[in-house]
Amino acid sequence: MADESEKRSLSEVIRAEIEQEIMSGRLEAGSQLDEQTLSERYGVSRTPAREALIQLAAVGLVTMRPRQGAVVTSVSLKDYVSLHEILVQLEALATRLATRRMTSTERALLEESYNQCATAAQAQDAEMYRAANHAFHETLYAASRNPILSNQIRTTRARMRGLRDMRFEHPARLRASLQEHHAILQAILTGDEEAASLAMAAHISSGGHVYADMIAHMKQ
Repeated sequence: MADESEKRSLSEVIRAEIEQEIMSGRLEAGSQLDEQTLSERYGVSRTPAREALIQLAAVGLVTMRPRQGAVVTSVSLKDYVSLHEILVQLEALATRLATRRMTSTERALLEESYNQCATAAQAQDAEMYRAANHAFHETLYAASRNPILSNQIRTTRARMRGLRDMRFEHPARLRASLQEHHAILQAILTGDEEAASLAMAAHISSGGHVYADMIAHMKQ
């Protein structure tokens, strides 16, 4: 039993690290993931490496191909639309729960990440804004006190990584995102769950036209 538990924990560590690499863009769509290479990288047998890939395949981040091994999943434009619709609802729910359950320390962290967003938007620094935006949303996920919901959001975001990362290259989107964050923050600080949830839904939905524009350019 101890051996099985150890294998499971090793596979979970490997899965989490690969998932983070996919989310950060270090592993791009189509990247090959070989069991042998992973086992050598992490100093483990092939079994936990294989189990990690199976776990990633179960949530759609990796595609297992017969006789070809595993690759980071490529997401179609149609899939992006479906994932975006799901993300709107998941983020809105997490924000509603966070408004209800957030501690004073977490409110301070949320305000701090908002201020970092403001600094980045003023400087038109997309990379800085991306990091501050990540901190803003992660604070809400933690405050929701629902790890299953939080992990589902992260997985959905990871599958949308391509277009979602590109949207902050547009200065107008930085300014709009900051205004949306302000509306979310104010609703949370006043304890208005409904307003906070609606503001988050509007925030996630507002990226839709940005995706449409990027898709149009990709088709040209």
